[in-house]
Amino acid sequence: MKLLSPLTVFAIEIIALWFIYYRALLFIETTRGKQVLKGLLFILFIFLVSQILNLAVMKWILTKLFAISVLAFIVIFQPELRRGLARLGEYFPFTLVVGEQKAVDEIIKASFTLARRNIGALIAIQRQVNLEPFVESGVNIESLINSDLLIAIFTPYNPLHDGGVVIESNKIKTAACLFPLSQSSKLPKSLGTRHRSAVGLSEETDAVIIIVSEETGKVSLALRGELHQDLNAEELREKLLVLLNKKVTKEEDSLIAARDEDSKNN
Repeated sequence: MKLLSPLTVFAIEIIALWFIYYRALLFIETTRGKQVLKGLLFILFIFLVSQILNLAVMKWILTKLFAISVLAFIVIFQPELRRGLARLGEYFPFTLVVGEQKAVDEIIKASFTLARRNIGALIAIQRQVNLEPFVESGVNIESLINSDLLIAIFTPYNPLHDGGVVIESNKIKTAACLFPLSQSSKLPKSLGTRHRSAVGLSEETDAVIIIVSEETGKVSLALRGELHQDLNAEELREKLLVLLNKKVTKEEDSLIAARDEDSKNN
């Protein structure tokens, strides 16, 4: 007994393939794969031309090249594949529901208290993409968000002060987490490991990451692979309340994060 008609099955397949294709293009757009895809299309074009013109040597070379391309693809794009797999199937509603503005206020209080004391900090707030792969590298805390606890975690000589804190579902989930370092050439050479880790995590996930510099005492925010530096408490609070209270697109994220920077420049 057939549960679905052939037309319905065909429609489902088309929708599924369209969704996969769309998500793949969105993902490739944010990686170096965009440029490499152009190169692969060019090689494919050369291969088709060699087939049409019966260029035996060219066909032989490209055939051998395609035979090893799968392994080469996995080796070359290991970071991108890991990033894509980390996102796959791990989308949930925003986990920090900050109708409880107290949670945001506690994070901001801790951040700027640490900034005044020139104590470095790295705080990642989970949104849609699950941070479980990075949580596993840290030490379990499972405590309600509290500024005093955040300050204590990052105080020098505390065993947990190295690495980052992950906040999920209005809780400080883990501390001393390891985040991936960004390899972006756009970042200034003067930036240290803490800032590069924040940008690296924001490249692989949609998390909002707060960074406190122990050298300058300035507070920054990493989002979608971009670093927004030297924020004051009100600017940071406004951004967090908007970014964490509703589902926003990548484009809206960028506009929200850059809003106050434009006004500063003007």
